[in-house]
Amino acid sequence: MTGPSRRVKLACGAFAALMLGGYGLTAQPIGEAMMADADAWPSWGRTGDETHYSPLHEIHTGNISALKLAWHFDLPPNYSPTTPLAAEGKIFFTQGHGHIRALDALTGKLLWEYDSGARDRTTSRFQLSWGNKGVAYWDHKVFVAAADGLLIALDAANGKEIWKTRDFPISEMRTMTGPPRVFAGKVLIGHGGADVSPIQGYVSAYDAETGKLAWRFYTVPNDPSQPATTKAEQVMRPTWKGDWFGKDGVRKAGGGTVWNAMSYDPALNLIYLGVGNGFPYDHLKRSPGGGDNLFLASIVAVNADTGEYVWHYQTCPAEQWDCTSTTDMTLATLKIGGKDRKVLMQAPKNGFFYVIDRTNGQFISARAIAKVTWAKGIDQKTGRPIENPGIRYQGKPGLFELWPGPTGAHSWAPQAYSPQTGLVYVPIIQQGALIGDGTTGGPIQGIGVKLVPEADLPGGRHAFLRAWNPVTQTLAWEKKLPGAWPGGVLATAGGLVFQGRLDRRLMAYDARTGREVWNYPTDAPVQGAPISFRMNGKQYITVITGPGGEGASTRSIGGEAWRTDYRLTRQVLTFAIGGTDGFKPTALPPLAIPADPTFKPDAALAAKGEATFIRCMGCHGNRAVSGGSAPDLRYSPMIVNALAFRQIVKGGALKANGMPPFDDIADTDVEAIRFYLRTRSKLAPAEVAAAIKLVREGK
Repeated sequence: MTGPSRRVKLACGAFAALMLGGYGLTAQPIGEAMMADADAWPSWGRTGDETHYSPLHEIHTGNISALKLAWHFDLPPNYSPTTPLAAEGKIFFTQGHGHIRALDALTGKLLWEYDSGARDRTTSRFQLSWGNKGVAYWDHKVFVAAADGLLIALDAANGKEIWKTRDFPISEMRTMTGPPRVFAGKVLIGHGGADVSPIQGYVSAYDAETGKLAWRFYTVPNDPSQPATTKAEQVMRPTWKGDWFGKDGVRKAGGGTVWNAMSYDPALNLIYLGVGNGFPYDHLKRSPGGGDNLFLASIVAVNADTGEYVWHYQTCPAEQWDCTSTTDMTLATLKIGGKDRKVLMQAPKNGFFYVIDRTNGQFISARAIAKVTWAKGIDQKTGRPIENPGIRYQGKPGLFELWPGPTGAHSWAPQAYSPQTGLVYVPIIQQGALIGDGTTGGPIQGIGVKLVPEADLPGGRHAFLRAWNPVTQTLAWEKKLPGAWPGGVLATAGGLVFQGRLDRRLMAYDARTGREVWNYPTDAPVQGAPISFRMNGKQYITVITGPGGEGASTRSIGGEAWRTDYRLTRQVLTFAIGGTDGFKPTALPPLAIPADPTFKPDAALAAKGEATFIRCMGCHGNRAVSGGSAPDLRYSPMIVNALAFRQIVKGGALKANGMPPFDDIADTDVEAIRFYLRTRSKLAPAEVAAAIKLVREGK
C-alpha cells in the first residue's frame, strides 16, 4: 500500500468512513495520492492508465468458491451501464442521464442522492443519448456530466453542489454520456452527437476546485476562412479539402467527438484523447476534395497543463464507416524487441488491436482481433490500413458487407490489462452490417449513407471475451458469450478476470487460462465493468446491473434468445469472501402480443415508420427489439390505440415514467411508427423462436 502508514480515523464530514486500515488515506490532500492507493477505485479505470486492474489479491483462484453476496441495493428502472467508484468509504455511481447516489461501501445503505434534472430539460436529445456511464472523484468531490451539457461538482460527503457549469448550449445536438476524468487537477469532459449533426468536437478541461475553464481542445478544424492560430489547427486543416465547411459560417461537416476514452501519463504530462467519427459518414460528402480528415478516428496526445497538441495517430484515415477510436486506451510498459517501451494499447471499433509508443505516437504494431473486411491489415511500416477494394462505396450500386459494423468490434465496454499475465482482456462484438452510397436511397438520420446496422449475416450475432497478448499480437484464450453485446471487464492481482453477461450472470475466469471459476445469477444483464476495493482489510467486488448504451438498442439479432425486460430490478451488488446476503434473482415478467384484429399489412407504410423509428431505437431498440432500457413496444397494448399512442409520443402522457414528449414528429409519422410497431409485433413470436433455434444450433 502506498502512502504513510499512519491512519486517521474520522467520524463524519468529508472524511466519513475512512476507517483505520480502510482506504489507506491519510490527512494529506486526496488527489493523485488516492490514484496510487490500491484499496480505492477513484476513477473510471481506477487510475489514469485506464487498466481496469486491481492490485488486490485477497480474492483469488484458490478461494473464489467462497465469494458470496455481501449486500445489494435495488435501483429503479433506468439506464445503468455504469462503472461505480469507491472512495471515502462510499460507492459513488450514476444512473439515467445524471442521477448520482452514494452508498455506504460496507453496508449498501443510501447516504445521499442528487438528480441533475437533465431529463426535465431536454427531449429530442434522448435519441442520441444512451445514459451516463460513470462519475469522477477528486479531493472530496464527485463530478457528474449530465446528458444536456451540465458539468457538476458535488461534495462527496453529502451530495451538496459545490459548482456547476454548462459545457455547451442546451440547443445544440450534443450530449454527455461518458464519464468525466480528473487528471492533474482538471476535470475533463467530452460529448457525443456526431452521428446526427455536423458539430465541431472538442474536449474541455475545468479546474476541479473552481469549475473555471482551463483549456479546450478542438478535434476538427475551424472555419477555413479564419486564421489557423494553433498548432492543432495547422495540422488538421490541410487534411480537409474542397468546399467542406459551408457558406455564411454555417458548418456542414465535422464530428470528431470524444465521448468516452481518455488516459493520462503524469510522468510525460500527457493526456490522451480517443476521437470519434465524422459527419456525414460519407467521406466525400464530408470533404469533397478528399484528405485524411484529422483528427477523426484518431488518438491525440495533448499537454495536460495547456491542452496544446503534441502528437496524433489516426487509425482510420478518411473514415466513413463509424470506425471511431473512442474505446479504452490502456497505458503500460511492455518489453518489445528487448527494450522497455511505454505504450498505449487500443482495440478501437475498426477490429484491429494497436500498440503505439505513447511518448511520441510512433506506430509499433497492429493486428486484427476480430473479423475485419474493410482492410487486409495494417502496413507495419506506415501504420496505415491496407484497404480492401470496393470498401469505398461512393457511386457504386447496392450494399456492401462491412465487418465490423457500426457497433464496432469493441465499443465503450472497458477492456482490462493485467501486468501479472501481460494480457489485455477485450470484450469483442462480432456483428457485420450492410453499407452503401446514400445518394441512391434515403440516408438514415441524415448520415449520408445507406446503412443496415444489424444485418443478419452468417457468423454474426456473437460476442467474445478475448485475452490478447499485445507483444506478440496473438490470442491467448477466448470465451464465447451469449448474445452480441459483452460487458466490461475487471482484472485483479488474484489471477481473476470478472465480466458481466447478457444472460444475467456475473462471471469470473482464471486470468491465465480462461477457465470459468465462478458465476453468480443477477436480476438484470450486466454491461458496466465491475470494480474492486478494500475496507478494514477485506477485499470487495462491486458491480451495477442493468442495460443501457448501444447494447440496449442493438439486441435485435440473436440477443432475443436471452430475453431481458425494462421491469427487471437494476442493482448494486457487492461481493466478499463469506458474504451473507441471501438475495435470489427474480423471474422475467410475462409478455404477451396485443390483440390486433383490424391489422392489415401495408409494406409502404411500415417502411415509412421504420425510417422514422430510427429516432426511437436508442431506448426501444433496433427493429423495435428492446434491450431492456425501455418497454418492448411490440408487446405494448398502446400500439393498437392510435389516440393513446399519439398522446404518449407527442403529448408526454408518460413523461413521469421517463418517456419525454417528441412534439416535433408529424402526426402522419407518428401513425407510421405505430403501424411499423404493429407489423413488428406480428413477427415477434417467429423471430424469437428463430433466435433460440440459432443458439441451440451453435450459430
